[in-house]
Amino acid sequence: MSVELPVNTPNPAVTPANPPARVLVASLVGTTIEFYDFYLYGIAAALVFGALFFPGESTAAQQLSAFATFAIAFIARPVGAALFGHWGDRVGRKAMLVASLLVMGLSTAAIGLLPGYASIGVVAPLLLCLLRFGQGIGLGGEWGGAALVATENAPPGRRAWFGMFPQLGAPLGFLLANGVFLGMAVWLGDEAFRDWGWRVPFLLSVVLLVIGLYVRVALVESPVYLQAMRQQQRAEVPLLALLRDHWRPTLQGALAMAVCYALFYTATVFALGYGVKTLGIPRADFLLLQCAVILFMALGIVLSAWLADRVGRRPVLLAGSVLAVLAGFLLGPAFTSGSLFVLGAFLALALFLMGITFGPMGALLPELFPTRVRYTGAAVAYNLGGILGASFAPALSQWLVTTGGLGYVGAYISGVALVSLGALLTIRETRDSTL
Repeated sequence: MSVELPVNTPNPAVTPANPPARVLVASLVGTTIEFYDFYLYGIAAALVFGALFFPGESTAAQQLSAFATFAIAFIARPVGAALFGHWGDRVGRKAMLVASLLVMGLSTAAIGLLPGYASIGVVAPLLLCLLRFGQGIGLGGEWGGAALVATENAPPGRRAWFGMFPQLGAPLGFLLANGVFLGMAVWLGDEAFRDWGWRVPFLLSVVLLVIGLYVRVALVESPVYLQAMRQQQRAEVPLLALLRDHWRPTLQGALAMAVCYALFYTATVFALGYGVKTLGIPRADFLLLQCAVILFMALGIVLSAWLADRVGRRPVLLAGSVLAVLAGFLLGPAFTSGSLFVLGAFLALALFLMGITFGPMGALLPELFPTRVRYTGAAVAYNLGGILGASFAPALSQWLVTTGGLGYVGAYISGVALVSLGALLTIRETRDSTL
């Protein structure tokens, strides 16, 4: 029979086997690399993929097609979550962290080698979609494992703080991806950038892959997971057990995550495409702006994780969602202000609120599920939220601008925030729960 102690009670039997520094570095480095790979595609979709892979269409149609391929990864992510979650719950977290990193890294590098439509015709966009699907599979398995490694090794009362480190991989990966693209944009002219310069950031993924694998191979399984396996708490098919016994927290977690994604991808991918191609802001200037405002997302993650360990996960997330509803009304005026400073201030606000609604999720989602299905549950909820809030966010925003104007894009953010707010009102507080 399994005996669980309150979260603030030390238990010698489950003393962390991984040194805290190793846990935090492995969680942070791995997710930074995964998000770097993932965001590269979004930047390239906003800047070059339309003309390169869909040349026969109008400029607006090219952009819409490129953003549509962007969405494929979000459809693949729950598949990756179920696949890696199955084996992560049955054979361990470490092996799946290594495997997910390999899938993402190899898919990303292959995109950098992919010929365009002019070279191989319709095969080019088909292969692009296939490799984007591979990216989604890799990231779908990545986050759940990284969050579990962090939270299952966390000391009492600090799960949100430890769970923050996988979350910090998102702004750091974005900053790295934007920085590399910015460097190529400054170094190369437009023609060289379109011809081959955009490929360099994708090929650099191989170097980062080697670094990530080196860091993660040193990990050992968390004592929480090993204890559960000793007590024969292994589910035969974790996904079936999740759908049968834990469908409610899975749905609640997915809906709660939606606002994070809507804020982020509207303020980054859509904003980049609209700012460069519609507002005429130079590509290098906008990439530099995004490198600056992404720091506000990191600030929001750190602040919200710190608060979540002190006042609870729900109060922080509820406050962030309410503010996100209000922020949606500011999008239209910010984009039409004619001021880069005003636009930057709005993007900083949107990304700060994204950090507030994202930071505590590294602890909340794992806390909603028992050990035997925790990898599958946290990963599926996290990635279903991506389908709801982000998969079509850039494409939908582009369509909304074309048909109704920027106000409709702001209304989309507010609407998704209301959905997340409703889900959070039904979720129990998990700060004092046990793992």
